[in-house]
Amino acid sequence: MRINEVRDKYIKFYIDRGHTEIESSSLIPQNDPTTLFTGSGMQQLMPFLLGTSHPKGNMLVDSQKCFRADDIDEIGDNRHTTCFEMLGNWSLGEYFKQEQLSWFFEFITKELLLDPNRLYVSVFIGDKANNIPKDNESVDIWQKLFQEKGIEAKAVEIGSEENGYSVGMQGGRIFYYDSKKNWWSRAGIPSEMPSGEPGGPDSEMFYEFTEIEHDKSYGEHCHPNCDCGRFMEIGNSVFMQYIKNTDATFALLPKQNVDFGGGLERLTAVTEGHSDIFKTDIYQNIMDKIAEITGKKYADADFDTIKSFRILADHIKGATFIIADGIKPSNLGQGYVVRRLVRRAIRYAQLADIFEQNMCSEIAKTVIADYKENYPELAKAENTIISELNIEENKFLKTLESGLKEFERLTRSRDRLSGKEIFELFASHGFPFELTRELADEKGITLDEVGYKIEFEKHQEVSRAGIHEKKFASGLENKEDPKIIQYHTAAHLMLAALKKVLGEGVHQKGSNITAERIRFDFSHPEKMTDVDKKAVEDWVNDKISQNLEVFMTETNPKTAKEKGAEGEFSDKYGDKVTVYSIGGDIDSAEAVSKEICTGPHVKNTSEIGRFRIKKEESSSSGVRRIKAILE
Repeated sequence: MRINEVRDKYIKFYIDRGHTEIESSSLIPQNDPTTLFTGSGMQQLMPFLLGTSHPKGNMLVDSQKCFRADDIDEIGDNRHTTCFEMLGNWSLGEYFKQEQLSWFFEFITKELLLDPNRLYVSVFIGDKANNIPKDNESVDIWQKLFQEKGIEAKAVEIGSEENGYSVGMQGGRIFYYDSKKNWWSRAGIPSEMPSGEPGGPDSEMFYEFTEIEHDKSYGEHCHPNCDCGRFMEIGNSVFMQYIKNTDATFALLPKQNVDFGGGLERLTAVTEGHSDIFKTDIYQNIMDKIAEITGKKYADADFDTIKSFRILADHIKGATFIIADGIKPSNLGQGYVVRRLVRRAIRYAQLADIFEQNMCSEIAKTVIADYKENYPELAKAENTIISELNIEENKFLKTLESGLKEFERLTRSRDRLSGKEIFELFASHGFPFELTRELADEKGITLDEVGYKIEFEKHQEVSRAGIHEKKFASGLENKEDPKIIQYHTAAHLMLAALKKVLGEGVHQKGSNITAERIRFDFSHPEKMTDVDKKAVEDWVNDKISQNLEVFMTETNPKTAKEKGAEGEFSDKYGDKVTVYSIGGDIDSAEAVSKEICTGPHVKNTSEIGRFRIKKEESSSSGVRRIKAILE
């Protein structure tokens, strides 16, 4: 099947079963300061998984564009990508394991026509230390589903991924793995989760490519989580059952939620019988464009050239999508990732001797043409995308020239480079580590790779700190903390008060909210007087005392603005935004505050407490900063 057919079948399948389709959100998270990019479909839905009512109901379906920088070093094999689409369906307390597993099994065997004999699943083995039981319920459901296909589904215990290489398949169809493989939360395994964090067991499905022989370099025996390529994960059903208490115990969530994610490119690949997702139709035009530019064909190329084709296709696709959502190449945060994508793509093209001037922008044009129907923001930003890619490519070629000179200087009459020197080549000259390693091998020079990794990790920490300081929308320290939720709603009231007292020229320029205070930056040319500050305090406390209800409405950015919603960052949202209004819904003239935001918020201002400004000062030119508390 072609990728659009798989996407359409999936959406229709779940709509027919009572789900409502929601739009893909931006790759740039607006309400999650813990991550640089939208890496899964659930990120935009976290407030609703925790109990907030979704305006479109409790059964949802979508295809979400995603980006995961964690996989960047794995790109080049047959199945990993940084930029992909995630098919998702959710139940917010409506259905649970029985319906979810049955429907997904029906979809892949009846709609996608996958052979059930090639399907294997994993489940959670339990966590005795945290008193979380084995997921035997999912095992029972899976065994019945396979039995209906005439397949005996033996369940075996593997535990850790490492142990899988020792014990192998054991004739199993269902495999119990530990919390590192079959438990999901944003914070990782149960013992690492903070209080207030939700999580739960998951059940992954794998497709077996029987024609691929196990590669023992990965381990003695193959098993579903083996990286040899014989098995490909195609979907994961997460059962959001638990929340971690302040005493480190786990309790059941009030609503038992389902969060499913399935890689669209991988599902399409297996319907076509490909173990290589880069042979699916959505990549075909991209690969053909690279072949046109380079004069080499993907199917006939040697290993290094095949790897370079894959890296070019994935990285330029990822850069194209991210730039379309408003991020340009730079040395910090999200921009740094875009820069790394472009430069890594160019370098691998050079290593395979297939680089041509402006190839990045030419590949991007094909990406835009293939995806613009489903993601129209690509076409809108086409000129910017082309321009930024050409600029970055030219910058990199110039830094390569200076980097080569510096490399020659450093290695003159020497046989070793320190970690700091290797990092300086990268940081000051844009010299990728892969290039340093290649040149060092040619000259017989050893590298302090451990030292380089230490220096690079220091750089990443600084970059993350920088992006968190500069990340204006959603400066929440922990969006599940009740006190932070109170402060968050108070910040909305404060912004409305500032506009009342100082004028409509006031707009939010940044915020950081903890359980102890609000730090809020806003546009204003001069210091606030004591009278101004008192007026803001009185206005906010008056609205708090009125016990005003907080409303949530999902709409589009244009309508939100027309209705008077504040949203300094609305150009980075997708086609749908959530507006929180206080004292009336989005259409009400009685509402005292309307803001584009995805929460969370109190239900009524009576929950907030008394508001007081502790300090008002300059933040930067034309920007003031308020620090405020609740008493």
